[in-house]
Order: sequence, then C-alpha cells, then structure tokens
Amino acid sequence: MNNKIEVLNCGYVRLLDSFGDDLMVVNNARASYDKEVSELSEKDIRLIKFLAREGHMSPFRTPRLQFEVYAPLFVARQWWRYTVDSSHIEDGTTWSESSRRYITENTEFYLPDKNEWRSKPLNSKQGSGDILPEEIGHILTEKLAQLYDEGEKLYQVAMDMGAAPEQARLFLPAYGLMVRWRYSASLQSICHFLSQRLEHDAQKEIQDYAKAVLELTKEKFPVSIKELIK
Repeated sequence: MNNKIEVLNCGYVRLLDSFGDDLMVVNNARASYDKEVSELSEKDIRLIKFLAREGHMSPFRTPRLQFEVYAPLFVARQWWRYTVDSSHIEDGTTWSESSRRYITENTEFYLPDKNEWRSKPLNSKQGSGDILPEEIGHILTEKLAQLYDEGEKLYQVAMDMGAAPEQARLFLPAYGLMVRWRYSASLQSICHFLSQRLEHDAQKEIQDYAKAVLELTKEKFPVSIKELIK
C-alpha cells in the first residue's frame, strides 16, 4: 500500500496510522445484541449500508485514522475548521502543527504554475471560474515568485539582526507558506470533512487534498467509505 500521496507542486498527505476497519464498524453496531463476527459477510455489508443510509453514525466513531499533511497555509486554515466543527461529533480530534516560532530553516511556498490561475466566478462571490490565459498566468506566477523571494530575504535580514523567529516570520508571505501538521480523527469526522471538501464548489486546492485523504482512507475502510461518501 502506498501510504503517501503527493498534492500540488510540493505538498502531500501521508497516512501515519489507523485503528479498526469495516469489521469494527459492524461489531460496534452489533454490540448491543452481544454479537460479534470475525469476517465481513454480505450481510455485514448490508448492515453498513443501512447504518450510513439511516444516519446511525456512532458505529463509525470508534475507528480512527491519523494523517500527516504538508500544504499551503490557506489550506490548513480551511482544514482547521473541521477540528472545530467535529466537536459536536467527538472530543478526540487532534491537530499538531509545526511552528515557525521554532523552525527557522527550509521555508517553502506553494507557487501555482502559469496554467493554474483561475478567473473570478461569473455568478458567485466565492470559488473560481475558468483557467486564465497562460500569458496572464505567467505574469502572476512571476510576480508571486518575486514576492516570495523578497519575503524570504527580509525574513533572513530580520534573523541576522537578532529578531526572534516568532517575529521574524511576519516577513514570510503567509497564504502560500507550506506548513506541516498531524491530524487524527474518527472515521465519521473524516467523512464529514470529505463530504464537504470533495464538493465541486470547494476550493480546488483543498479538493485535491481531500481526494488524497479519500484514497488513503479507502484502503482501510472500503465499504464504509463507499456508503458514507456519495
């Protein structure tokens, strides 16, 4: 199994660990009847379908997965909402992110290619429209690269002058800065995240990360994922 999927030009999602499988979901559901099975049958698959269809989510809360994610800061901030939103689902969602208060080397930024810049949507206040012409994209990519370069230089100047890293980082252009964090949550909480960030109107970049999470989760929970994510 490939436990790491590359996303964008330098990011990735990596499955660190998991607890449980589709069989755990089934046995959770049957616990009230003091029944347990050791192999997944067609009857068990029908039970998972029933649970998902009828919104009986508690059997999906015990299985857990932990991911390491490397993504632009704007993706991390969108993703963070789901550790807050999932508080109505569970108390066990965790998030551990590397900090620029302590890390002072290897700055990296997400830089869209010239054919990846999107236009404003015609009929919405959010999201994006069609791909902009490459000649415009080339200019925007070049300008953004210049901004990143200038920010890194100023960051280093501040460090060389003795500024604390937690203040020197203010010079780094924030939205494109790549950050790394570890995220663990129940299968239900992860599916809640996927159900919204796989939608066509979600920002493309976080859609790409959600697709990677989906593929890695499928490896562990193929039946549950098929029924929870339509």
